Amino acid sequence: MNYATQHHIGNYQSSRAEKATTATSTIGRVRKVATKTEGRKRSTERQTEVRTNRNATNGILKCTFLPKLKTAPSVQACQKTERDFYKSLSKLAEHYSIEPMPTKEFEFPYNITLGMWDMEFKVKRANINWDGFRLVQDSKKTYFMSEERYDTGTALYYIPIVPLYQMLKDPKRKKNAELLLSVCGYLYHIADIPYYRHPTSYLYWICETHKEWLEQEEEEEVGEQQLYNREFYIAEDIGDRIEQKLRNRVNLTVFEQRLSRFKCQDKFDKKCLKMASNAFDLYRKYPTESIFRNAPVHEEDPYNDDYENDAIGMEKYISFISETKGWLYECLRDSINNEFNEYGVMDEPTISLAFDECEITKSNLDFENRLFALLEDLCTILYDYKTTEK
Repeated sequence: MNYATQHHIGNYQSSRAEKATTATSTIGRVRKVATKTEGRKRSTERQTEVRTNRNATNGILKCTFLPKLKTAPSVQACQKTERDFYKSLSKLAEHYSIEPMPTKEFEFPYNITLGMWDMEFKVKRANINWDGFRLVQDSKKTYFMSEERYDTGTALYYIPIVPLYQMLKDPKRKKNAELLLSVCGYLYHIADIPYYRHPTSYLYWICETHKEWLEQEEEEEVGEQQLYNREFYIAEDIGDRIEQKLRNRVNLTVFEQRLSRFKCQDKFDKKCLKMASNAFDLYRKYPTESIFRNAPVHEEDPYNDDYENDAIGMEKYISFISETKGWLYECLRDSINNEFNEYGVMDEPTISLAFDECEITKSNLDFENRLFALLEDLCTILYDYKTTEK
């Protein structure tokens, strides 16, 4: 079989611990997810090195030695690798607007090792989404592969719609609610945020499972049974009512008009206006982009039932939801805890760039950076309304 085998002759990816996930009931806003091991932060730091005492006599343990080659490649092979390396390095540096360190005066392969170390340090500082790169070598060429990833911070981006329904019934905040309807309309139609009343959504399946369990439970007291049934009824009824409004694309048509006519009376109004303005700017710049546009793609293996090697899909931690308090949410959270804890990592928006002879794909995570910030602001506003208005 004649095909090129790729060899990773360098891998400078940031240390990224697996995110074993457990949802926690932290107060307010976006719900955080606890981890067994601390996940990668945007300020990406490697594990703390174990060092000998500063005054220890065996100071040689602190030294770092450049690697030796196991086999001596031909002069022609070394020269070609160097040429490819510096061509790819130049494209990578230009893409990230970085001035690389001069390393050509060093011998091969130490010049490559030093050049990669220099780029790792500089790209990490220049791009908040940078997650690492590797130097790939196949039968024809050597080039950099860079990966950028949006760090979700192990959070549950669940947008509660019951506060929005309450806001619509509040004469003092009706204009706020109409503005938020336009924002949620954008998230519903364009950004493609899952809605928990859709049978294909993750939260719909979780809710239906708990509803079936409740119907089969015979030991619950009558009062508790009525309370639980009422929470299910509210979640379904209000969820369907709000979705009817969100389906109406008029909310998008009058988005700009609602912004221009909105008058601020207090701090809450200012927060709503700022968040909605950011949402409209995002809608105008990215009129067709979905939040899943850069979601990782996995090949399904019907014979693989090892959850530890699987990832939590983005559709599971991003969604509209009825509420983020009360008995029903506590049950949903526990189920999410149990399921997420079986997985190894969470899917996050990711892009890979190849700095070879082909034209570099013009892609970045600007949309994701702004959209996830928008989701956080929206959740904060709905939480503030619940706690300060009610």
